[in-house]
Amino acid sequence: MGADVMDLIVHSAGRDHELRLAMEDLQMDRWLAAQQLLRSTSTNWALRTSRSQALAVGAAKSHAIEAWREEEPHSASALMMWARVLTQRALYAFRDGVRGEKLRRAAYAADQACRAAASARPQDPVPGVCLLALAQTDVDRSWPHNPLNWSEHRDGFLPPGPWTLLNWVHARDPYNREAYHRALQVLQSRGAGDLDFALWVASAAPEGAAVTLLPLYAFVETYRRSIAHSRASSVIAFWATEEKAHYARRGLEWWFNAPAPGPAGQKWQRRDPRTHSLADLNHLAHALTATGVGNAGDVFTAIGPYATPAPWAHVGTNPAWWMDDFRSARDRALGRRR
Repeated sequence: MGADVMDLIVHSAGRDHELRLAMEDLQMDRWLAAQQLLRSTSTNWALRTSRSQALAVGAAKSHAIEAWREEEPHSASALMMWARVLTQRALYAFRDGVRGEKLRRAAYAADQACRAAASARPQDPVPGVCLLALAQTDVDRSWPHNPLNWSEHRDGFLPPGPWTLLNWVHARDPYNREAYHRALQVLQSRGAGDLDFALWVASAAPEGAAVTLLPLYAFVETYRRSIAHSRASSVIAFWATEEKAHYARRGLEWWFNAPAPGPAGQKWQRRDPRTHSLADLNHLAHALTATGVGNAGDVFTAIGPYATPAPWAHVGTNPAWWMDDFRSARDRALGRRR
């Protein structure tokens, strides 16, 4: 069946079939598939980070990880996933409006789990990524802030933020995708410095690094906030600037089309687009079409049926129509008539 008539598949596991099965097991309070999945990605930090995050979302409302931790109390992966789950629960509470002592208790429990996981396996960047995520909740002015969440930036042009934590993760996995996205979310939650941070990271990122796309996420959030406050009158006017076109082109050339090392002694080759984050692919496809840069056909082909609600639900006229907006943009990029 052609991609133009195939139903879109919306699932946080995307095309990762093994991850999907592990997530389904977790929802039934079974953890062996998750254990085996993480064992197979023991030293692939990028894959370990992304898979553990998806697993945590699936396990946050189950008891599977508690059971795993009780069964294997010294397992570094079990401790890491416990940190992931407690972090996810604290974030859910924060986003649901929980504040005060109840939120502080949830964040503290997650913080302690992160530190235990980091002690069990110091080279693993994931516990630090979790601490970066928790920094979003540290906004209560009536309670002393954690200095790790409000450290001064070394270059001085960004506001205080979780820079010590970000440096800790970066030392273990340079330009870890989720770590930089979590730092961006911290600044967005505080309403200052997020775009400057995204542009700074993109300018310094090496070829092939996913954080090259960070400005596209910042632009989407800026537009979403403008719509919420009735300050954006036109989608076209917002995206039709050279700055946004520049970062769309950079994402295509510096990230999507970036070469990957070939086998020993051979030339570099093009990266397999299937290894890219689906969220990144969807943000790039949107940016290329919205800015008029074009050349989004290969990106939509790499996405296949795996559309993600973001950014489409945040930039269209009606969030409920985001699938139609995705299909329309894809049809234009691929030269199709609906």
